[in-house]
Amino acid sequence: MLARDVRVGITTTLPIEVLWAAGYRPVDLNNLFIGRGDAERAVQEAESVGFPRSTCAWIKGIYATVKEEGFGRVVVVTGGDCSNAAALGEVLADEGVDVVAFAFPSRPDRAATTLAVEALAGRFETTVSAAEGVFARLSRSRALLAEVDELTWREGIVSGRENFDWLLKACDFGVGVEEFEEEATRFLAEVRGRRGQTKRVRLGVAGVPPINDDLFEFLESLGAAVVFNELPRQFALLAGGDDLADAYTRYTYPYGAGTRIADILEEVERRGVQGLVHYVQSFCYRGIQDILVRRAVPVPVLTLEGERPGPLSAQQRLRLETFVEMLAGGTR
Repeated sequence: MLARDVRVGITTTLPIEVLWAAGYRPVDLNNLFIGRGDAERAVQEAESVGFPRSTCAWIKGIYATVKEEGFGRVVVVTGGDCSNAAALGEVLADEGVDVVAFAFPSRPDRAATTLAVEALAGRFETTVSAAEGVFARLSRSRALLAEVDELTWREGIVSGRENFDWLLKACDFGVGVEEFEEEATRFLAEVRGRRGQTKRVRLGVAGVPPINDDLFEFLESLGAAVVFNELPRQFALLAGGDDLADAYTRYTYPYGAGTRIADILEEVERRGVQGLVHYVQSFCYRGIQDILVRRAVPVPVLTLEGERPGPLSAQQRLRLETFVEMLAGGTR
């Protein structure tokens, strides 16, 4: 029986199967931070202890969440995620947190991924074989999430917000593996009775998860449907895989813009996406990759930059409204 009371914080998606196999409960710190009612206060708290104003709000939110929630152990992804993650780990370690570093390979490589998973398993005193057993168990939950995604873009009976929220839950299967599967099954039973909605504009949202909490609702109010959530879909490992090394090698997020763009191009065509909102986080190096996304994607791209938690600004709303209106005009 997997432990439910021994939490380990994680700074982004990583082979959580290893943690479950070792009897720990992984907790995605990003989801915990943004899900709290006072996310902005958490950012301010980190700034009060010295985090620079020009540091990504997600990093500051993670720091404050670790401290306030009393996490004693955190896995920090130092390769394949945020360029500030290593420094965050140093600060947390200096303040008494047991920090475990995990690094994805610099490029998709099954052999290198295997070694990274083996090293993580060794650190948590478990085996890759045990983690593979958890991976097989989680395949049922991920199959349910694949159905949620399918009902979003093909049937139009799951909203973009619901799609986003459900796929992000797969970062840690927060309530527990069995409970997650039960909740997802109930959700699918509920939505299958809905009537599919017809929207004029089919949008994709690419980039790191937006820190603004009302993006999807605002797009829906404009008559648009988000039928593709790039990175939540990747976090849920919906690309599949025969085993852990295969699945985390197919996972595009850690491996640079090229792998992400190839996935975006495939899904834009498959889902009939008419326009792409590319969200970039202020002070994040991935914002530079927007240049490559805009060059490669064959549909109109709106780059939307966000900085701190909270609702969209008036300027952001105006830009989104203009973008959707432009796309709607092209469908008439």
